[in-house]
Amino acid sequence: MFDIAGELHGWLTEGREFAVATVVSVSGSAPRGPGAALAVDSGGTVIGSVSGGCVEGAVYDLCVRALEEGETHVERFGYSDEDAFAVGLTCGGVIDIMVTPVGAQAPARQVLRAALSAAVRGEPGALARVVEGPAELLGGALLVRPDGSYEGGLGGLPELDRTAAAEAGALLDAGRTGTVALAASGAGWESSRTESGGGSYCPGGPTLLVESSVPPPRMIVFGAIDFAAALVRAGKFLGYHVTVCDARPVFATRARFPDADEIVVDWPHRYLRGTGTDARTVLCVLTHDAKFDVPLLRVALGLPVAFVGAMGSRRTHADRERRLREAGVTERDLARLRSPIGLDLGARTPEETALSIAAEIVAARRGGTGVPLTGSGTPIHHDGHKTSAAA
Repeated sequence: MFDIAGELHGWLTEGREFAVATVVSVSGSAPRGPGAALAVDSGGTVIGSVSGGCVEGAVYDLCVRALEEGETHVERFGYSDEDAFAVGLTCGGVIDIMVTPVGAQAPARQVLRAALSAAVRGEPGALARVVEGPAELLGGALLVRPDGSYEGGLGGLPELDRTAAAEAGALLDAGRTGTVALAASGAGWESSRTESGGGSYCPGGPTLLVESSVPPPRMIVFGAIDFAAALVRAGKFLGYHVTVCDARPVFATRARFPDADEIVVDWPHRYLRGTGTDARTVLCVLTHDAKFDVPLLRVALGLPVAFVGAMGSRRTHADRERRLREAGVTERDLARLRSPIGLDLGARTPEETALSIAAEIVAARRGGTGVPLTGSGTPIHHDGHKTSAAA
């Protein structure tokens, strides 16, 4: 539900009662992944989406019913060949959706409020909720923080809360959303994670949906050129926290990059050594100048980041690879370099080039092939290649 955290937090602050429907698991092709949410307040106002339109009407009705009855329940939607007018996903997938009423006296209301408030402030946290298991546990919620502390509860069982907090903390560390199935054992509780959102449930034990809220991933664009300005806009559109870095103060200015979150005047390789990156970080090298590129890429290719790409012609790329080898970069590290950066769209303008680069970043993140879907036979949604991430 963190995709609509701002709106839901506003509703809670205003004292509204509402029901929220959250995608728990996905099988096959589906437009939205685990954690996507739709909410309906007592006045009928709706926000969010769980399916891109296929089942929104039915989910709206479920939310209204949940508000009236005050009970949490899980519904499954899939495609039916037997009835073309049945409510389901036209894309052929199957999704499980949990509908939770959040009335004035709802037990989880304060936990949800704390979780949404932290998300709005940009603070990391994981919300674990029971989506399958004993009736008395259904809808229980636990907010887990990076330091391991937690608030809320899953049904008055301290050992269960501790186990759930540990599992949720592991997903939070990775910035992922998914399900965790717990089962009682002689030592207390044991778990089985299904981070891609599939429905793997342990009989007799609760299954948790763990939603991680983490700061947006970073995109660092090196080279304050016109192509960089267009890429900054594309990066912001995709949900990245975008930094522009260039050693030339006359070019790295707020006037030239009004959409950037940060503008840094420094030698690119020196800045990259000192700044924070992680497994979600995207590095785009647009300088195509050897005196900047080579020392920068030596650092970049040694970092465990998601994507390293560099702009330039094929001749520039060949010369760059030669220089990097001479500088001691291994063939294994060189294989991580995406150069020339971008997919072949026939791009000419800065905006078209930014679209080409953004398309390759998305394909790398989601496991896409980059080929046209028309006549390709490839899956539209590559579920399971990458786990869900809160960006």
